[in-house]
Amino acid sequence: MPVPLFHHAVAAALLLGLAGFGSGQAGQAAPLAKAPFPQAIPVQDEAPQENFPENEDDPAPETPLSEPAAPSEPTAEARLREREDLDLLFAELAEPEGETWARAETDILRIWSRSGSAAMDLLYKRGEAALDAGDTVTAIGHLTALTDHAPDFAAGWYLRSVAFYLDGDFGPAIADLGEVLRLEPRHFGALTQLGSILEELGDDRNALEAFRQSLKVHPHQQDAQDAVRRLEQKLQGTDA
Repeated sequence: MPVPLFHHAVAAALLLGLAGFGSGQAGQAAPLAKAPFPQAIPVQDEAPQENFPENEDDPAPETPLSEPAAPSEPTAEARLREREDLDLLFAELAEPEGETWARAETDILRIWSRSGSAAMDLLYKRGEAALDAGDTVTAIGHLTALTDHAPDFAAGWYLRSVAFYLDGDFGPAIADLGEVLRLEPRHFGALTQLGSILEELGDDRNALEAFRQSLKVHPHQQDAQDAVRRLEQKLQGTDA
């Protein structure tokens, strides 16, 4: 599907903004489609069993008094502690030796999967389930509601970018990746996904830069490593 040139410009701008970022600040699930497409972030195991209104005009269902209250929004102190935890985990993730990076990756994905709202987690799970069923239209509907209600939840934008990509809408997919990287510049899954889309569009130079930026954050991604080798070979001698 042809993509307007301004979408390539958006991708290039994202990469320029991240070029001086380095490995101090960046995602992942089984490949959903065309390799080397990264996985989506899994939701928390404890999925809330509640109904989120499909239409904003519909009244929210009443919660019986016997049910526990939904978790409150994270406090500023909790968010600060989470950010400090992420800083330590990313330092561990970037270690070139050892195997502790795999544990750090798992912990990062778990932190990223927490929206702080049971209702938002439910919307995320519905979108993810629709994607698993191959229903990208329904997935985009759920995930659009999620990004509308929780615009600071990077995982929602990331999963919707996956849905747009699988639906063949590369422009919206790139735009959503821009939101992910604005919220979390260390989102290595978004950077790898951006590289995959740009390579598929034939923008090899920007694709290579996206993969390199992703590897600065998470150097153990085999797909990104393979992509860098492939694109470096392809572009060898073209700068002459």
